[in-house]
Amino acid sequence: ELDNVRQPGAGVHAGATLVPAGFAVAEEFGASGMELLTALVAGCEVMFRIGHACRETSEKLGFHAPGLTGPLGAAATAGRIMRLNADQMAHAFGIAASLASGILAFVKSGSGGMVKRLHLGRASEGGVLAASLAREGFTGPQTVLEGQFGFLQVFSREPDLARLTRALGEEYEVMNICMKRFPCHIFAQAPIQAVQELRAEHSFSGAEVTEITIAGAEKLVTHHDIPEPNDVMMAQYSVPFSVALSLYQDPKDPRSFSEASLKDAEILSLSRKVRLILDTASRQTEGYLGAQVTVRLSNGQELFREVKTFKGSPAHPLSRAEVGEKFLALSGGMGAQVAERILRRVENLAAEKNVADLFA
Repeated sequence: ELDNVRQPGAGVHAGATLVPAGFAVAEEFGASGMELLTALVAGCEVMFRIGHACRETSEKLGFHAPGLTGPLGAAATAGRIMRLNADQMAHAFGIAASLASGILAFVKSGSGGMVKRLHLGRASEGGVLAASLAREGFTGPQTVLEGQFGFLQVFSREPDLARLTRALGEEYEVMNICMKRFPCHIFAQAPIQAVQELRAEHSFSGAEVTEITIAGAEKLVTHHDIPEPNDVMMAQYSVPFSVALSLYQDPKDPRSFSEASLKDAEILSLSRKVRLILDTASRQTEGYLGAQVTVRLSNGQELFREVKTFKGSPAHPLSRAEVGEKFLALSGGMGAQVAERILRRVENLAAEKNVADLFA
């Protein structure tokens, strides 16, 4: 749950979908680091623009949007590395759209959150399959995006086709990437930052909190109000639980989201005290990921903090050092020396003559 997203939201996870496909195909085809980077940028353009054209309506219909857009983005990345021509790439998109899948049943069932991970893995796999089939002459519908019964008509309400090509080649979608600091849903990032800032200024503990009210976008309320999650994946999807956990454990450490924390009486008690409400003004800002947070304490104090753009968003990006720290924190299992060596090579990926050498 540390995958990056687009802001404004578009139902995309570039890191979890494009990067695995890109590295796998680059290794197989002997691509250079620069060729891989170019392919990843191309994948972002395709996937982000398609998601943006859906106008955030796919998930209102019950689809998990990254599972829909992912195969098309991964097909673009894989196809670029395979050097597909324009006709082959169009067929790859036609095939990839038929591999789009993923529903949000886990949100309302209260369990089964692990399937969310499957959506992105299959999306990445589907993109590679689509590009591979197109390379061998397999065909798909050429009007798969805009045509009748096409992707946009089936998976969204009132799509905006102009977004597919607006400022294409002038404004690059990769610049809209958001990177998470906390291993939980993107809607929890601003509330956690707000709570952490308030605690740093006013020195209160989780036990002193009587109520937390979080005002934000409609999806925050309709999809992420899960005060008592049944598994770790649902805990990471739950804004009340994630915010409560941040006052008792390190919210940056993925290990904080564990079976033990699911049963922690203090975290659960505070999670039940978190209210999510609609900020009506957020409806005027498409893709709004900010939050207005009010914390009430047992001594009668009422603290307020609004975070419109959280750390890690395009407006306030993580520094290169912070990205490196995040990588090292997630790769401790391979040993510090190995992790440091990989980090330095990835930081200089453009200079790699053959991506396969990274895996030697």
